[in-house]
Amino acid sequence: MAELDIGEHCNIQSCHQKDFLPFVCDSCSGVFCAEHRSRESHSCPEIPVKKEVLTSGGSTSYQCTFEGCKGKELLPVQCPECQKNFCLAHRHQDDHKCEKLEAPKPRMAATQQLVKNIVESKKGLPASKGRKGAKNSATAAKVALMKLKLHAAGDKGLPQTERTYFQVFLPKEAKESSLPMFFCSKWSIGKVVDYAASLASLKNNNNVLTAKKLRLCHPQTGEALRMDDTLLSWLSHSECPLYNGGNVILEYLDNDCTELEDVSVYLPQS
Repeated sequence: MAELDIGEHCNIQSCHQKDFLPFVCDSCSGVFCAEHRSRESHSCPEIPVKKEVLTSGGSTSYQCTFEGCKGKELLPVQCPECQKNFCLAHRHQDDHKCEKLEAPKPRMAATQQLVKNIVESKKGLPASKGRKGAKNSATAAKVALMKLKLHAAGDKGLPQTERTYFQVFLPKEAKESSLPMFFCSKWSIGKVVDYAASLASLKNNNNVLTAKKLRLCHPQTGEALRMDDTLLSWLSHSECPLYNGGNVILEYLDNDCTELEDVSVYLPQS
């Protein structure tokens, strides 16, 4: 499979960051990353053209409340924690430095109970079978990692030390069952979901309140990972970590759904 070359580098010489969804300034026509998209942040040399915003008898727009951002959206994109409106580039808690951003929690109570039940169910098995789990998953991931590095699609501008590779199993309605991809270990889970959806050409309505949400799920427990957790926090998780070279699952879930019912329908039978 050919690697995808998505995005462009920011025109700011001191930045030069590659963004897979770059912004084009409507005044100077320069290409910039999310950090330098506003005219003030990239010192735009052109005089901006004032645009009228219809507020009566027509459409209106919603101003991003992030400091220094001039972005607007036709529909409200509200943070569920601080209740403020933001543009798509700042909708995640870590992107708009949410005042109510919490440190990643070790584990949800429901998932802890699920892991405990799995461990209890393995106690009666013979040693050769009962030892399957985290150790075997880590070993399998190391073997798979070598193959993934040959075919995975991702941002080629990412340093090798920050790349994390996964075989991403796609929603049931997708044309492909899975695709190899790599992401930055420093990204939030929400950003990983957005980027994976772009690579796989999946419909992503995560900014629509009433739509089903595209979620990244754990390949063993089926848990839908918190969008504001970092990928790095799951790679170093003490109980049930993700593995570089391992599997993850993308699926559309209802707003109140926190996990997949059956992960076996996505993953290949061992």
